[in-house]
Amino acid sequence: MDTMRDRLAPVLSRLLDEDPRVAVVLAEIGKDGFTDALRTHPDRVLNVGIREQLLVGTGAGLALTGMRPVLHTFASFLVERPFEQVKLDFGHQGLGGVLVSAAASFDWPAGGFTHMSPGDVALMSTLDGWTIHVPGHPDEAETLLRHAVAAGDDRVYVRLSLQSNATGLPVDGARLLAVREGRRGVVVAVGPMLDAVLDATEGLDVAVRYATTVRPLDAGALRAAVRSATPDVVLVEPYLAGTSTAAVNDALSDVPHRVLGLGVARPELRRYGQLDEHLAAHGLDRAALRERIGGFLGLPPSGG
Repeated sequence: MDTMRDRLAPVLSRLLDEDPRVAVVLAEIGKDGFTDALRTHPDRVLNVGIREQLLVGTGAGLALTGMRPVLHTFASFLVERPFEQVKLDFGHQGLGGVLVSAAASFDWPAGGFTHMSPGDVALMSTLDGWTIHVPGHPDEAETLLRHAVAAGDDRVYVRLSLQSNATGLPVDGARLLAVREGRRGVVVAVGPMLDAVLDATEGLDVAVRYATTVRPLDAGALRAAVRSATPDVVLVEPYLAGTSTAAVNDALSDVPHRVLGLGVARPELRRYGQLDEHLAAHGLDRAALRERIGGFLGLPPSGG
């Protein structure tokens, strides 16, 4: 199966052909995928080199001229390194654009901590007016990329990852999807965590909801889910643990409830290892998720 990032250049190349407002700005990362698009649209495919602050500033400048800029590089270089430019050039000036990241929390462990960004969604959540998509499958990534580019002049962050569920679902850039019903609590799986959550909760009497858009969070669907189950919510995210607990609490502010936020822990893992080893070390594999979810909801391991 191809990856989410494999879809990026083909989708954006088609959008460059279809919409004269679309422009793509790169900082070396991913440039090889746009060789043909650069020849066809040399005025709308720009590579600024390894200058991430310039990447964001150039995108904002294009937005000022009425273009719909799409900016791409690794999450640590797109969100963390040029955060001041994201905050001011886009947010403070009220400009729209699309940020599309790769490498996620630790997709390339051999790159070391400089290439890891478990805090990107938490950081973007401090800014007003950003929609944040976290697809869990290449098909969903393609859908959400097109949705993001077509979203008028909104500000959108799309987080791509090598982690993927086996099957894509019909996401629409807004709703929580009901995947499984149950009465002893609600588990919200974000993006590529869905398969692990479904495996971990097999046989447990819990409802599972699937989120690929986490800002804004679909509060209505979450409220409906807790009305049909015990109002205890477990949130399983592929980035910093607890990133969306405040959003869940806001959605359920008038409902007595508990929330457990599972995700990437704060302590840095200083061994490269492999992606699966990082997931296990952070308690995001099937066995650990089953124990943590069942323990919080008071469910026996057998699911009885």
